[in-house]
Amino acid sequence: MKKLPATLSILCFAAIAYLSRADAPIVQQAVAVLHPTAGHTCHGVVRFTQEGDLVKVVADLEGLMPGEKHAFHIHEFGDCSSPDGSSAGGHYNPKGHQHGLPQSPQHHAGDLGNVQADSAGKAHYEITIGYISIMSEKNPILGRAVIVHAKPDDGSQPVGNAGARIACGVIGVANPK
Repeated sequence: MKKLPATLSILCFAAIAYLSRADAPIVQQAVAVLHPTAGHTCHGVVRFTQEGDLVKVVADLEGLMPGEKHAFHIHEFGDCSSPDGSSAGGHYNPKGHQHGLPQSPQHHAGDLGNVQADSAGKAHYEITIGYISIMSEKNPILGRAVIVHAKPDDGSQPVGNAGARIACGVIGVANPK
């Protein structure tokens, strides 16, 4: 079983290498299916749609703390194999910017803000941003991870005091149907 995460990583890199070829199809949609980390119940689906130079992000989550905000980030590695989600690494930050919220003048490419849970612990979140891409040269996210945190992102350094990682999912090529 310990070889499974390594095998999945190799397959993911092979798929990215294939899709990066000049004659490969252009990927317009990506998806991350989030699963709870150890001791948590958060799960859901995040969809990414490339719309020209912008990416629309739509998340539907469940199992959140009712009525609370939760930080929502793209992390540097598409690895959710550790029980606490730490194998996904830090926030995706290819340009070396300081942390911030999406509306801040400077922030990590992975800074997506906060999702707001309703009284049933469910959240629907949509944002359209221009600082990432699914797989072009502008901060590509394919093969990275989406993390939901236990607490809200307050925008502070270095990562917004967001607390534990309560869900993790790898961003992959979506079925276009």
